Amino acid sequence: MKSKRTRVLVTLFLLMIVAMLPVLAASADAVSGEAQTATVFGAITDDGTISAGNETDETAAATETEAETGDSSINFFEALGNIARSTGFASGNWRQYVMIAVACLLLYLAIVKQFEPLLLLPIAFGMLLANLPAAGMMADPTYHYFTSLDEAVNYMSSQGKPLDDIVMAYSKELGAMAYRVPYANGGLLWYLYRGVKLGIYPPLIFMGVGAMTDFAPLLANPKSLLLGAAAQLGIFLAFTVAMLTGAFTPEEAASIGIIGGADGPTAIFVTTRLAPQLLGPIAVAAYSYMALVPVIQPPIMKALTTKEERSIVMEQLRPVSKTEAIIFPIVVTIVVSMLLPDAATLIGCLMLGNLLRVSGVTERLNKTVQNELCNIVTIFLGVTVGATTNGETFLTIRTILIVLMGIFAFGGGTAGGVLLAKLMNKLTGGKINPLIGSAGVSAVPMAARVSNTVGQQENPGNFLLMHAMGPNVAGVIGSAVAAGVFISLFG
Repeated sequence: MKSKRTRVLVTLFLLMIVAMLPVLAASADAVSGEAQTATVFGAITDDGTISAGNETDETAAATETEAETGDSSINFFEALGNIARSTGFASGNWRQYVMIAVACLLLYLAIVKQFEPLLLLPIAFGMLLANLPAAGMMADPTYHYFTSLDEAVNYMSSQGKPLDDIVMAYSKELGAMAYRVPYANGGLLWYLYRGVKLGIYPPLIFMGVGAMTDFAPLLANPKSLLLGAAAQLGIFLAFTVAMLTGAFTPEEAASIGIIGGADGPTAIFVTTRLAPQLLGPIAVAAYSYMALVPVIQPPIMKALTTKEERSIVMEQLRPVSKTEAIIFPIVVTIVVSMLLPDAATLIGCLMLGNLLRVSGVTERLNKTVQNELCNIVTIFLGVTVGATTNGETFLTIRTILIVLMGIFAFGGGTAGGVLLAKLMNKLTGGKINPLIGSAGVSAVPMAARVSNTVGQQENPGNFLLMHAMGPNVAGVIGSAVAAGVFISLFG
């Protein structure tokens, strides 16, 4: 029975190959025709222009001769050769293969180890797509330039394209302004990436974060706002170090420093404004360190605190009224936006999402922002950010420096929050557990959970989660404010 099934499968496979022979022959003719067309209309240059081309008499004669002979066997083998040369295996380079391996590693961490999978998985897959040889998923659109408007109009009419697409633009090849018309569309991810480049996705993510965030712990203990501010220390430390290296401009150093806020959307928002060329490594570093919060933070927390400090049990927080919860996002939006107009986009979206949550009159909108909107934007943001990690630009010494300074920024933020919490513990007579200071980095709610976990390792009856949520949500505000400061200084 098994051998009979095998014979049937082999027969079907051979029939499929025979059926493909006419298709391969036709593809060879099509490839030949395309080659002639490219000669007539010109080849696309690096800057998207098409150089003028002329078909020689020899080429035309050779084409006519080949057409007369009609040797299908030659066409068949030419087709096979063209197919082989067009595969990614023939056109890839070692950088692309390294990035594919890195993407697979990140996919492993997201799926098997479950390190921030909602973000790490789409980022890793976007990295994979962008580095597939010859796939062109992030390819720029290409254009044809004409010096005469009549030529541009005739070309667009012959292609059946709207004349509204004719624009004046600078041509590097011509060295002057010319009439630009679209020649070929860009890759899918190039168009989706417009949402990142135009600063659309990160604020929408912030709206979703606001809808999922409970600011009650911060309102019940306003002092935790100071811990959220102290945890931004890593941002400014990394900025200073990046400037001292001399390898980065102030705009690039600011983008690197913002990694210390442990807030991926904020890092992306700042980088697209100040240093878009570094978006790939900065985004990957920011989200990777967010996913590694349970690994990075505990050693720093334990090194800066004693066993007695980690065992401190804090008093229960007071209840927060609905009126306080409603007034808070409105007041914060007004005050922060007045002081730092450049932070208004992030803070405004964050507080709008929170107001939808606490107002009690927009439950449908609240659920939409928390679920459908946030999930859709997360997919687009993750995939397109991952797609910026092209092997040609990602595998550089600067990328290694960014990754190293990113972990320094993250560690500095953790240490800043813990040290201020230690000081507040001394000033309050031992009423504050210093572990909650580490939650001041805005990795919500993972950093708060880490504070709670480390505290329970010393005292199983100690529950720090709600106390740590205060600095944690304060860190979200703090990172947005730090972003506004950098954009106002260097934007």
